[in-house]
Amino acid sequence: MRIVLLGGPGSGKGTQAKKLTETYSVPQISTGDIFRAALKEGTPMGLKAKTYMDKGELVPDDVVIGVVEERLSKPDLGKGYMLDGFPRTLPQAQALDGMLQRLGQNLDHAVLVDVPDEELVARLAGRRTCRNSDCGAMFHVMFNAPKKEGICDKCGSELYQRDDDSEATIRERLKVYNKQTAPLIDFYDKKTLLRRVAGVGPIDEIFNQIKKVLG
Repeated sequence: MRIVLLGGPGSGKGTQAKKLTETYSVPQISTGDIFRAALKEGTPMGLKAKTYMDKGELVPDDVVIGVVEERLSKPDLGKGYMLDGFPRTLPQAQALDGMLQRLGQNLDHAVLVDVPDEELVARLAGRRTCRNSDCGAMFHVMFNAPKKEGICDKCGSELYQRDDDSEATIRERLKVYNKQTAPLIDFYDKKTLLRRVAGVGPIDEIFNQIKKVLG
């Protein structure tokens, strides 16, 4: 089973990916993991990516695609895989099609964990982090509130909202995500590969919906 996982920041697709790997025994492949492995192994594409990363530049699409192709051609993926965080854009999705063709593989499903933007903002903007770096406990004002507002349950230090959890930052991230991902949804829908699952509700219920659409 070969799956592309789609979902906005805070959609919970990472949590669902872990449950899917346990149930279907296929690895979750995130671009971050691929890059770290490629750099560690010193693969040709990994070394190419490093030249951009060392200069603080964005790694261009052709190199990202090359790193992904190196990973997808490895023998441990016989049962399939879940791509998480790739493709992010329409050109990457089109390149993935060509890559799979070269590898003699087919994509089975593109699963979209669909959560309304306002729900995503509430989820992400509600996160609070302990200021004590030795503790680093995480809380959420809605889902996992500390016993005393603004104070860490574990060590008694102050809780704060990280800059990247502010509402303005989150809305900007969502704007970028929606601009990049909307064409992907349409792309996979036209290929009859899109499986849209409502990402609101208990984790196990969402997971059961995903299992249902995967057949």
